[in-house]
Amino acid sequence: MRILGIDPGLRVTGFGVIDAEGQAINYVASGCIRTQSEESLPGRLKVILDSLGVVISQHRPDQVAVEKVFVNVNPQSTLLLGQARGAAVCAAVLADLEVGEYTALQIKQSVVGNGHAEKEQVQMMVQRLLRLTGTPSPDAADALACAICHAHGGQGLGKFPTRGFRVRAGRLV
Repeated sequence: MRILGIDPGLRVTGFGVIDAEGQAINYVASGCIRTQSEESLPGRLKVILDSLGVVISQHRPDQVAVEKVFVNVNPQSTLLLGQARGAAVCAAVLADLEVGEYTALQIKQSVVGNGHAEKEQVQMMVQRLLRLTGTPSPDAADALACAICHAHGGQGLGKFPTRGFRVRAGRLV
């Protein structure tokens, strides 16, 4: 199964493509889609939509995994990020692809084993898991981590059995 992972962002959207067969995962491609800040919001969303359409047509993924938007301190930033995420989801849906959605906590838990891991830890684990010769950029690493999380069945915090357990602050108590 080929999986496209997407880390949405209005300025930089990371993407990563992996092949998964059972527990084996292999790197295919990754990169970043950059938009110009002086461009209009609709123009930036079009760049994201069109560019992901090209990635999808080139690499022909079977499924797509997208990081969920979290609510941050600035509501305006959250709304803009949500629109970038919407463009990413639309690119997948227009190609008739199944979309899995994961929180940053689930992705980090699945890839690093710690839902509160730093970006550098995610980069290092992605490099190690995919046997890359170099360190991917933070945005590409996050997208690859999202794809890895999806390949592993989303086995982050959201997939742990919680019956009889209390989940607090991102960990089982």
